[in-house]
Amino acid sequence: MTTSRISGFYQLSLAERLSLLQKNDWLSSDEIALLQDPEALDHLTAANMIENVIGCYSLPLGIALNFVVNQREVLVPMVIEEPSVVAGASFMAKLARSGGGFTSQTDPPEMIGQIQVLDIPDIAQAQLAILEHKTRLLKMVSEIDPILKRLGGGPRDLECRVFNQSPIGAFMVVHLIYDVRDAMGANAVNTAVEKLAPEIETTTGGRVNIRILSNLSDRRLARSTCTIPLEQLGFDGYQPEQVRDGIVAAWAFAAVDPYRAATQQ
Repeated sequence: MTTSRISGFYQLSLAERLSLLQKNDWLSSDEIALLQDPEALDHLTAANMIENVIGCYSLPLGIALNFVVNQREVLVPMVIEEPSVVAGASFMAKLARSGGGFTSQTDPPEMIGQIQVLDIPDIAQAQLAILEHKTRLLKMVSEIDPILKRLGGGPRDLECRVFNQSPIGAFMVVHLIYDVRDAMGANAVNTAVEKLAPEIETTTGGRVNIRILSNLSDRRLARSTCTIPLEQLGFDGYQPEQVRDGIVAAWAFAAVDPYRAATQQ
């Protein structure tokens, strides 16, 4: 019986991994050939990025046209496998272009690192202690990434959230607000909360469990608006007013229904 338990796989060369997978009927010779695309990222580079590399996978790169963003002409690269998306984006950008294009803005690039603190003797007192020592705690993690600091990033704030009722009882979560500049920020934030964890324990009298980045980046949002002249909405036999009202009705659907909003927005 073929098993996915392959001991020492990570120690094998690329050729050895592929040979082993073929021998155990995980991959056919045709499938292995597809993984040998000479135009893809070279395998040595790929192997230094993730574990157990057996090849590279590529998708089409297209360009969406007609975009004007903050009064600048922009070509938008899109890597996607679904047909009509690039064309649809280009068409909508053409409509928006007639009204001056898109106006966009972004929040500061602040990510959140979460530190879960358990077994706190007095949660109210622990909150006060975190606030009293905030300046010192932030200074502790202000020097751990000199490149980020040079670029203007670094720790910005500490916040406390208390959950009085949970499956394990009451606990507190300390949020480290961290400006990561143009980075996604996982490494910087995780390094910072790891450094803070022992001091958070000392300050609160509790025990730190999880300390890690949150992927809910609700402090780092981008917003974009546009105005499309009504006359631009008439096409394929539809009157502009019909199209406008249909768009408003679709927006109303998403405004009240998260199942629609998750797709539509």
